[in-house]
Amino acid sequence: MDRKAMETKWQKRWEETGLYKFHPENVDKKLYCLEMFSYPSGAKLHLGHWYNYGLTDSWARLKRLQGYEVFHPMGFDAFGLPAENYAIKTGIHPMDSTLQNIATMEQQLRDMGATFDWDYEVKTCMPDYYKWTQWLFLKLYEKGLAYRKAAPVNWCPSCNTVLANEQVQEGCCERCQTPVVRKNLTQWFFKITEYADELLEGLDDLDWPEKTKSMQRNWIGRSTGGEVKFKIEGSDKDFTVFTTRADTLHGCTYVVIAPEHPLVEEITAPAQKEGVEAYRVAAARASEIDRLSTTREKTGVFTGAYAINPINGERVPIWAADYVLATYGTGCVMAVPAHDERDYAFAKKYDLPIRRVVKAAGGEPDELPFTSYDGILVNSGEFDGMTVTEGKKAVIEKLMKTDEGGFKVNYRLRDWLVSRQRYWGAPIPMIHCEHCGEVMVPEKDLPVELPYDVDFTPDGRSPLSKHEGFMNVTCPKCGRPARRDPDTLDTFVCSSWYYLRYADPKNDKQAWDPAWVNKLLPVDKYVGGAEHACMHLLYARFFTKALRDMGYLSFDEPFKSLVHQGTILGPDGNKMSKSKGNVVSPDEFINQYGSDVFRTYLAFGFAYTEGGPWSPEGIKAVNRYIERVERLVERVTALPDEDRAAKSDGNVRYAQHYAIKNVTQDVDKFSFNTAVARLMELTNALYKALDDEYNPALIKAAARDLVIMLSVFAPHFSEEMWEKMGKPYSIFNQSWPAFDEKALIRNEAEIVVQVNGKVRGKFTMPAGAPDEEIEAAALKEERVARALEGKTIRKIIVVKGKLVNIVV
Repeated sequence: MDRKAMETKWQKRWEETGLYKFHPENVDKKLYCLEMFSYPSGAKLHLGHWYNYGLTDSWARLKRLQGYEVFHPMGFDAFGLPAENYAIKTGIHPMDSTLQNIATMEQQLRDMGATFDWDYEVKTCMPDYYKWTQWLFLKLYEKGLAYRKAAPVNWCPSCNTVLANEQVQEGCCERCQTPVVRKNLTQWFFKITEYADELLEGLDDLDWPEKTKSMQRNWIGRSTGGEVKFKIEGSDKDFTVFTTRADTLHGCTYVVIAPEHPLVEEITAPAQKEGVEAYRVAAARASEIDRLSTTREKTGVFTGAYAINPINGERVPIWAADYVLATYGTGCVMAVPAHDERDYAFAKKYDLPIRRVVKAAGGEPDELPFTSYDGILVNSGEFDGMTVTEGKKAVIEKLMKTDEGGFKVNYRLRDWLVSRQRYWGAPIPMIHCEHCGEVMVPEKDLPVELPYDVDFTPDGRSPLSKHEGFMNVTCPKCGRPARRDPDTLDTFVCSSWYYLRYADPKNDKQAWDPAWVNKLLPVDKYVGGAEHACMHLLYARFFTKALRDMGYLSFDEPFKSLVHQGTILGPDGNKMSKSKGNVVSPDEFINQYGSDVFRTYLAFGFAYTEGGPWSPEGIKAVNRYIERVERLVERVTALPDEDRAAKSDGNVRYAQHYAIKNVTQDVDKFSFNTAVARLMELTNALYKALDDEYNPALIKAAARDLVIMLSVFAPHFSEEMWEKMGKPYSIFNQSWPAFDEKALIRNEAEIVVQVNGKVRGKFTMPAGAPDEEIEAAALKEERVARALEGKTIRKIIVVKGKLVNIVV
């Protein structure tokens, strides 16, 4: 069979008949299946695309055959740095390279034979999409959820742009691995922290991998404690610290402020100015990740200033140290070296006082630093003798009486920094007027189109700022000359709402019709990489909740159920990379074997959520299996239309319904490898029956079910086999087979006979036969009898329905 010609034939037929079109009138049966859309940074689909899209499509096909109206769109996350960096390197404009790559990938995705409905395609770099990205920015701004402020930010010197905290991995830019530095810049932020509690609590009800939910919980990082106000000696200034251990306030012997905190410059004594400034410069070179590392040596510098501990009036020195961040909490911490490992190491290094205020209560080791919560307060005045829990509450309550403290919930989560100093992104729809300040671009003027003729050579400035035709604008409020915002939006903003636009992509009046979207969403099954746990997946949840509160949606979460695919490794067992020379291209295997064999191998060769090393031998084995099914169909099709009882009936019915039951369950839970294994077992059972006494009608029925079940992995091939069997078009308009539990009750059992542990024969017996009959039948087996010649039988062990072991 010419596989390529066969696949082309069926793709053409599917397209002509609109087989995979979504039917909105059946929305009451809807099932929204979605993969994280691809970034067209390369010219072709790679193995990861195939693994994600091909096998998620197999799941979608099961659901279609089970009677669901499957909505399965596809599109492209087309803005972002890779295309811009490629343009800088080659001189090819990002728009040109991106659209060319999209055209190539569209054809490859069609060649995959997936159930995508291309009527719902989106491309985020097109004005008809990013017009609504800009509209969403304005809605968030109106709601007070988008704002601009000066703040210390992560700066990638290679990409020449700001990065969100989530885009810094181990102190480096996640995209180019360049060490990140800190800068103070005025940037746009989304107030994701407004939804911290709901983002945290909503995780409990989601059908998501537990590891992903745990990552989001840790990233949000809610902690309950209190705020304590410290006054600065000889000044009318003060600062607050957040602490979960107010019970240890009597043990505070110094305080620490982040070196970039504005207060540092104000309070530093003249004699310490030079040293503090040098330390601030050095600290700016380190990333937040590095500064928070538990293994990094703690360093600091004394400011020369003192604060007053509000619980006992003691004078404590103020130090600047880079293990405290201005963007976390208040940027100031109280140091209690007797009861905190980090503070203890710092105090030892700089010879600062260490005062114990908690002692062990439960017999645990008592050496310092003592960090246990199971303790009793000492050296704490009126609080002596209290437990840690009692002390935490009592200390804050006392401070509340003098307005020097209060209970407080704190979060690790920071607001999302969304502005980028790069070209290839959606322009921020804001205008800066000397007279009116920040002014929104009127909705009637959207989209603010990204100009084509821009010098995007990176020099640390936003490329759009150099395009006077773009920048110069009239203020919509006062009519005087003004300037556009020169930054573009982080590409994650585009992907934070694309699942909504898919539902209504051609609507030029609104981003979506709320009544329709509320019927079609949320997404029922979402599939994509685990690396997006604390970026895209968190951002999309924030957008959904904010839009709900603005009245545009009626649901709380974007993705009800989530699956992460594993990673297919190179043949050497390492992650694929060009530098290692272990990248496997899918093209050569698809050209040789066809897309169905390739997809079926991806299903069979790996546990989907784990992945594993690529094996070319594995795909050859799957090719042989597909050829075997083809020969089986040829034999079955030639059988007479006859229904007669036969010896193999019980085994065929068992294999058929065992396969139906397990393939249904396994495909539904993305356990594709075991599903294909069950299909192989059914194929073997049918071959065995054909070589034995068989019932043609039963064989044909089982083969029919086999081809329907195989169709989710090999759609073109199965459609071809369906046609050869004389069945009506299309196999995908059929119903998924149902299993009969009664068929799984075996009337016969296959018994294995061992002599001293070695298999010497097999035979079948009626299920439930007495041990004496099983024993007698075993001794009559020809190979068993030969093995027993001249031997004395010492013992016969019968395991009913399975095994006879003869000991000689």
